[in-house]
Amino acid sequence: MPPSPPTPAAPKTIADFFARPAKRLRAAPAASLSSNSSPSSLSPEQRRRADTNLALARARRNLRLAESKAQASGGAPKLEELLVEETWAEALRGELRKSYALELCRFVAHERLHGPLPVYPPPHLVFHALNATPFDRVKAVIIGQDPYHGPGQAMGLSFSVPEGIKIPSSLGNIFKELKKDLGCTVPSHGNLERWAVQGVLMLNTVLTVREHQANSHAKKGWEQFTDEVIKTISQKKSGLVFLLWGNSAQSKTRCVFVLFCRLIDETKHHILKSAHPSGLSANRGFFGCRHFSKTNEILEKLGLSAIDWQL
Repeated sequence: MPPSPPTPAAPKTIADFFARPAKRLRAAPAASLSSNSSPSSLSPEQRRRADTNLALARARRNLRLAESKAQASGGAPKLEELLVEETWAEALRGELRKSYALELCRFVAHERLHGPLPVYPPPHLVFHALNATPFDRVKAVIIGQDPYHGPGQAMGLSFSVPEGIKIPSSLGNIFKELKKDLGCTVPSHGNLERWAVQGVLMLNTVLTVREHQANSHAKKGWEQFTDEVIKTISQKKSGLVFLLWGNSAQSKTRCVFVLFCRLIDETKHHILKSAHPSGLSANRGFFGCRHFSKTNEILEKLGLSAIDWQL
C-alpha cells in the first residue's frame, strides 16, 4: 500500500510571518549595544578620548559661528557678538556692555579698519580661549601676556600657534618640560586646542595686538575684562589650578584697578608659580617645575579627570 501523502502544513497567518524576524530584531540591538555602543563597555581611556573629541567638535562649531558673525559685520564686529559660548555669555552677562568695554570695542574696530598695521588675532579668534573652554568645564588656567604678533601666529589661546606655524621658543620650552615631567613626546605642531577642550583655560591678559608691536593694545581695557574673567571663575568655581608663569601672570592674582582686591581666592583654589618659559627665564625656575604632573595630581585628588597633556 503506498505511503500516505504528507499532511499539508497549515496556512501561515500574518502573525507567523512576523514572529521570528521580530525576535531577531529585538535581539540584535542588545548585542550591538553590548559590543559597540554601551558606555559601560568603553575603557576609561576610550571614554576620555570620546569626550575630548566631542568637546573639540563643539569648540570648532563655536569657531565657525564666531567667524560667520565676524564676516557679516564687515571685519570689525562688536566684541559681544564674538563671545558665542553660552556658559561664558551667562557668567559674564553684561560685562561687554559696560562703558570701558564699549570704548575698547571702538578702539579695536578702529585699529582693524583704519590702523597702520594688521591686528592679531583675526576677529573670530579673539575669544577663542573662552569659546573653546566652556565656563562649566574649566579645571586649570594658564595665563599669558598678549597674543603673538607675527603673521599667522595668534589664535586666541595663550602660548598656542596654529598647525603649520613654527613653534615659538616659549612653547618649545613648555614641550621640553612636559617631556621631562611626564615623558610626553614633543609634538610637531603648537596647536593647544586639545588642552583647551579638556578644561585648560589658556587666557592672555590682553586679547589683541598690532603686528610686530608687543603690548600695543595694552591698557586699552583688555586687562579689566580679563580681570573680570579670572575673578568670575575664582568666585563661582572651586578647586581650580592656576599655572602662573612669570611676573606678568603672577600679578593677575590681584586686581589692577581696585586696591587690595584679590582676583584669585587662594583658600578655594590651587596656585602653581614658576619663572616664565621664555628663553630668557626658563632656566631660572620653569624647567623642573613639574606643573603638569602636579596639576593632574591635584585634579585626581579632587575626583576630577586628569589632563592628557600629550598632543
